[in-house]
Amino acid sequence: MKLLTQDKFVHKLSLANPIHFLALGFGSGKVAKAPGTFGTLAAVPLVLLMQQLSLTPYLLITVLCMLAGFYICGKAAKDMGVHDHGAIVWDEVVGLMITMTAAPSGFVWLVLGFVLFRFFDIIKPWPIRWLDAKVHGGFGIMIDDVLAGIFALIGVQLAVYYLT
Repeated sequence: MKLLTQDKFVHKLSLANPIHFLALGFGSGKVAKAPGTFGTLAAVPLVLLMQQLSLTPYLLITVLCMLAGFYICGKAAKDMGVHDHGAIVWDEVVGLMITMTAAPSGFVWLVLGFVLFRFFDIIKPWPIRWLDAKVHGGFGIMIDDVLAGIFALIGVQLAVYYLT
């Protein structure tokens, strides 16, 4: 089994291009299996660094990454010639950032956030599935993961409220 994808569309992107590097989640989107999960894993160090910040800068960085993601994901999809290719995982990076907003530091909370985000991103309950199918371009690539991140954020915050 090959670790990195041999997909011809992924090979249209270059890690030397900063837009492609970010769209590919620092390269994690190039894995052959479960690139979304690896993209979410690639977000973990960034989230751990951001958790050292107060809420305002955390939110500011998250919103800026989300807004930039509309362009980043749209540009990468255009360069690949495929809408929402699985290798484009910047949306997963931002989704975990959203999920972990105001979450307590600690391994347990990070794992819970990771699992909840992947659950909502994979299962895509309404309206996530509807948005994923109906909204296109960079905004469309991002919005389902933004909403999955919000659902997971609610789950993490409920767990914090009831378990601490």
